[in-house]
This record gives sequence, C-alpha cells and structure tokens, in this order.
Amino acid sequence: MMRLLLALVALAVAACAYAGDAARGKQKAAQVCAACHGPDGNKPSAPDQPVLAGQYQDYLVRALSDYKNGRRTNPIMKGFAGQLSKQDIEDLAAWFSSQKSALHDQR
Repeated sequence: MMRLLLALVALAVAACAYAGDAARGKQKAAQVCAACHGPDGNKPSAPDQPVLAGQYQDYLVRALSDYKNGRRTNPIMKGFAGQLSKQDIEDLAAWFSSQKSALHDQR
C-alpha cells in the first residue's frame, strides 16, 4: 500500500513539473514571440523559424532553457530567452503546446 502511495505522489510531482499557465503564456507570447512565430505559433515570419504550435510542452521548456543558458546558439533567441524567468518559460510552453498546429493532420 505504501509503495502505491509513493508511486502516486511521484506521478503527481512529475505531472506538475511543467505546470505553466497558458493564459499568461499567451500574454507573454504576444509581447515576445509573436513577431517571429505568429500569435499562436503557427506563422513564422521566415522559413528558418519553427512552428511552435502543438510542440510538446517539455520540448519547448527544454529548448527555451537551452537558449537561455547557451546550450543552443542563436543570437536572437539567446537575447529573448535570456530575459525569461523559469515561470515565463513554463507559461510559454503551456500556451504553444496547447495550440493546434498547421503541421499536424487534423482529423
């Protein structure tokens, strides 16, 4: 019984690891991301900029964190990500991951 309880607690903690607020992410995206990626992440302004809508939340958190700390190198993204807090990153990831992507087959 104790093992089951510990397993449930571990799952709950893991589920909350990326507990961003999509509404706050939408506001932050309008300020920071929309010019290059579009307001919902579906309309990049250049072919070398990715579609963010529909990406996995944990992937987006990792990518933004990597730009922020220099593991990924892109001068523009480094500048933008460098200004984001951990909560901003989680909120942005929640927003973009919740958007329908033009790249996915919508059935």
